[in-house]
Amino acid sequence: MNIIICGAGRVGFTIAKLLTEQDHSVTIIDQSSEDIQKLNESLDVKAIVGKATYPSILEKADAANADMIIAVTKNDEINMLICQIAYTVFNIPKKIARIRSQDYLNPKFSKVYNKENLPIDVIISPELEIAKSILRKLEAPGALDNVPFAENKIRLIEISIDEKCPIADIKLNDLTKRFPDLNANILGVVRKNNFIMLKKNDVMKIDDKAYVLINSSQMQKTLEAFGHNEKISNKILIIGGGNIGFNLAKNIEQSFEDARLKIIEKNKERAKEIANELNNTIVINGNGLDEDVLNEANLEEVETVIALTNDDEDNLMISVLVEKFSKNKRTMALINKPNYSLLQSSLKIDDLIDPRMNTVSSILKHVHKGTIENAYTILNGEYEVIEAEIIETSELINKELKNTDLPDEIRIGAVLRKNEVIIPRSNFIFKKDDVVVLMAKRDFLPVVENMFRISSV
Repeated sequence: MNIIICGAGRVGFTIAKLLTEQDHSVTIIDQSSEDIQKLNESLDVKAIVGKATYPSILEKADAANADMIIAVTKNDEINMLICQIAYTVFNIPKKIARIRSQDYLNPKFSKVYNKENLPIDVIISPELEIAKSILRKLEAPGALDNVPFAENKIRLIEISIDEKCPIADIKLNDLTKRFPDLNANILGVVRKNNFIMLKKNDVMKIDDKAYVLINSSQMQKTLEAFGHNEKISNKILIIGGGNIGFNLAKNIEQSFEDARLKIIEKNKERAKEIANELNNTIVINGNGLDEDVLNEANLEEVETVIALTNDDEDNLMISVLVEKFSKNKRTMALINKPNYSLLQSSLKIDDLIDPRMNTVSSILKHVHKGTIENAYTILNGEYEVIEAEIIETSELINKELKNTDLPDEIRIGAVLRKNEVIIPRSNFIFKKDDVVVLMAKRDFLPVVENMFRISSV
């Protein structure tokens, strides 16, 4: 595909890197000659210095022959205008815009986004995506990540294999016999920064991070099998009442009936504003780094602390303070600078939340061809977990799994057939309308797209 990316910040750079590695033709536009220079030095892309709202600049980027435009500049209005010009002047088929302002995202005004008004095909809101991601982590205590697929009937969970894990060092084949009623498929593990797709006679080892596809209804049962018996937190403290903190609080109010939720927000006006919008959340105006404010929030009784301020350093320090003054709390911290992830274990922070990869995954799933409906990026794009539907032209239709001749780098993980979640064995036969969830290495994504192409021609 020919893809134009507008905005060369962290998200734009990451998308450009992953798309070029998938052999797409990428052009990136940014006003900053410095950012464009960095791109030219590290990526095989066409890079243009200029305003992406200028038709002449889009023309220079060969917009007339583009299949997609992705607007991820820092300004919502500019991203909207880019999509408008891309459609009106160049008729680019697919237009994706990152939009942050909550007012633009209000469902009441959704009819603004259509061909007659603002022709944006896909709106990505980082704040909403991150809030959803954190909620999923709260729903699966003990899991490092928790991603829904197939109408939320199938989940991908990432689990740390530690000393408490009773199934470490046991062959996968034996695990299937030990847990015959468990609809779970261990796709592979990250071991010493390398991903390994596990086979029947392989084992998980201490310090591995396992990626497992499960039946969503068996979440607790699966986590217990891995030695995680943590309960869902009901006493939660959010520090930072910005868009992420506010949306997370709304999600928690809707999802957790028994939640006792508090937010600490430094800005007095913002604290008043979100207090009026939330129903069952106590909002405290103060600094989350102030010990007295933490005491006012009754830190002792809190089970999970989530630091979501706009300052990475504050978020890390808040997590350290929580660990110092009140042990045995689950701590989560938002970070924008990737190097800070190196501090996670030494600072004893349970989860670091990187908004960049949430946004990138949200965008990349719209790049794939065929009947691919969903995709989740792991290991900085080295692998993707993909959801796709089998139609008449799919290569897999009416084939047994053992006869599909799939390369080792593609692993079928789970299938949703009507309302039944199936972990396919070698004699499983794929049928029309099956929803397949699989893992594929980046280099083999074109093979996956071909398997699920719309036309047989």
